Amino acid sequence: MEVKERFIKKYKEGCMPWAHEKPDINLVTTVQKHPVKACKALEIGCGTGTDAVWLAGQGFRITALDVSEIAIGLARQQAKQAGVRCRFHVADFLNDKIDGAPFRFIFDRGFFHTFDKLFQRKAFAEKVASVLSDGGLWLSLIGSADDPPRKRGEGPPQRSALDIVKATEHRFEILSLSTSLFGSDQPQPARNWVCLMRKR
Repeated sequence: MEVKERFIKKYKEGCMPWAHEKPDINLVTTVQKHPVKACKALEIGCGTGTDAVWLAGQGFRITALDVSEIAIGLARQQAKQAGVRCRFHVADFLNDKIDGAPFRFIFDRGFFHTFDKLFQRKAFAEKVASVLSDGGLWLSLIGSADDPPRKRGEGPPQRSALDIVKATEHRFEILSLSTSLFGSDQPQPARNWVCLMRKR
């Protein structure tokens, strides 16, 4: 089953372990401390919209995508309740035309890591580069292989630092790569990589 179909199926089943009520602390910290100035931005795989809504509240002109109509419906409700403007679209990032490009900032929380093969991760990085302006920033939160090994489907996919570098460095300068925990409502959040990159 392809990544797209897996996520659509999970939302239909109501199985969303990645959903979170507060913006991911790794996003908040990076935006505030780097800093990442408010700009035209894109979130890939926005889920129920928590992080996109937070970015909009910080002044970002945010477009957010997900393959699930259910997720986008929930995200629109969340934006309405928060009183912020977000452009939510049901879209397949890799295969659909992305309106609004180029963007100055792109964020993905657990999208890059869904691809098992290097050529797939490289293709994803190429697509990110294609919709990012020159010198634009990409922040990716990626499941870490430093967590104890798990069975497939138990927690986020696990990638090594080398997996990240091999897939991205030809198009991106890696500004920082640090270890953290996913911002999560789960009692024991998974470890992750917080990777901030600049388009070459």
